[in-house]
Amino acid sequence: MSAKSHQFLLDAAARWPKLHRVLETVGPIHRQARRNLPLPESLCRAVAGQQLSVAAADTIWSRFEAFRGQRPLVSFLAKVTDQDLRGCGLSFAKIRSVRAIGQAADCGQLDPGRVMRMDHVDRTACLTKIPGIGPWTADMIGIFYCGDTDIWPEGDLVARRTLQQLVGKRFRTVRVASTFSPWRSRLAMAMWRAVDAGVL
Repeated sequence: MSAKSHQFLLDAAARWPKLHRVLETVGPIHRQARRNLPLPESLCRAVAGQQLSVAAADTIWSRFEAFRGQRPLVSFLAKVTDQDLRGCGLSFAKIRSVRAIGQAADCGQLDPGRVMRMDHVDRTACLTKIPGIGPWTADMIGIFYCGDTDIWPEGDLVARRTLQQLVGKRFRTVRVASTFSPWRSRLAMAMWRAVDAGVL
């Protein structure tokens, strides 16, 4: 499937030579779902990474997980202090968010099967009811937890700015991305990979 989606991206990018060249260079994007964490933990990790580099987000999450140990997330969040969570590197706003995620999980609002069956619009509406969860976080859950191949994360600065750079300022990125449906998630991942690899 990665070869098929890659060829689709290349064909769709034909009118933008710079974008086409970068897509050729980064190569096929393989299946992106990575459900190695339960949904509440995936949401907490996404919150921890909001507006941070991948390296900084990974550091904070590693501290969080090391401090939590083997304790279940919900009971851990019910007992841990804000100061302890600050020590892991979370801001007070993110602490409020992860606590809200724990409460939502405890109330049964984060059933993974139900969330997986939703389309992206309904999933976003469901998740953004949780304080601190916005469209960007819902997009990341859709792409990386649910494996949805057709999400363009317009709120992601790296993806949006990279695409804008490659197609030119006269094009709206959300309109350009629509050309790549049903593989918009792969387009976003290609933009991230291009930046990481320094191929722009």
